[in-house]
Amino acid sequence: MEKKPVLGFIGIGVMGESMVRNLIKAGYRTLISTRTKRKAEALIQEGAEWYDEVKGVAANADVIITMVGYPKDVEEVYIGENGLLEHARAQSILIDMTTSSPALAEEIYQLALSKKLYALDAPVSGGDVGAKEGKLSIMVGGELEVFENVQPIFEVMGQNIVLQGPAGAGQHTKMCNQIAIASNMIGVSEAIVYAEKAGLNPTTVLESIEFGAAGSWSLSNLAPRMNSNRFEPGFYVKHFIKDMTIALESAKQMGMLTPGLELSKKLYEDLAERGEEDSGTQALVKLFRDTN
Repeated sequence: MEKKPVLGFIGIGVMGESMVRNLIKAGYRTLISTRTKRKAEALIQEGAEWYDEVKGVAANADVIITMVGYPKDVEEVYIGENGLLEHARAQSILIDMTTSSPALAEEIYQLALSKKLYALDAPVSGGDVGAKEGKLSIMVGGELEVFENVQPIFEVMGQNIVLQGPAGAGQHTKMCNQIAIASNMIGVSEAIVYAEKAGLNPTTVLESIEFGAAGSWSLSNLAPRMNSNRFEPGFYVKHFIKDMTIALESAKQMGMLTPGLELSKKLYEDLAERGEEDSGTQALVKLFRDTN
């Protein structure tokens, strides 16, 4: 039986913690790094090995996965004297699952090659539920051979796993995903508030519309949270704004018209200014409730 690679994982957030938990359950020796050990205690008790610095993980893992917040965090983790690119062992595979800039993904890929490393960009969709259940959609950019080598690892975390093309293609695909969600979240929020204003029961309305032509992941998974006033983050408002900013920048570079994306970004920025940046994206419904 082929020995499983030692995994490193940087970024124990809402989704990252569940992803690590699934990897440990699947029998992977998993090394993690967090700024404070306290944040990693639950995973340590389940078998994760903790390092206080990224370079410690880099020096001892065969495959290193990152799931951090912003492109600037990706740069910090990968590039520089304390980064993964400087300390990872030759022939290691680096997988960035953060939603980040396609241009940065291409840069990391090239820098990795120069250091005899392999890099994939592999952002995900599916939120906290998908992460917990190991049912994330994983969109990958990079070389086919490298992708095939880590396919068993991806299969622990997700179900819909597609190599979209060369470096940066995963991030471009995630931008398509976020653009589609952006306008959809406006529609879901408006529909819920319309039902409330019309004196309907939004829960039974959802039963009628979620499996018809209006059906979507957001309608099925986030509308129930709106109905029960649960606004804890499966995906943060602040991170969605970050993603839409990246998508707008990339679209602008391609000379593309994106009115739906621009409107959604503005609404979410308004929501964040009301103190909701750490809420889940379903909190958008509050904006419609408050202004109608």
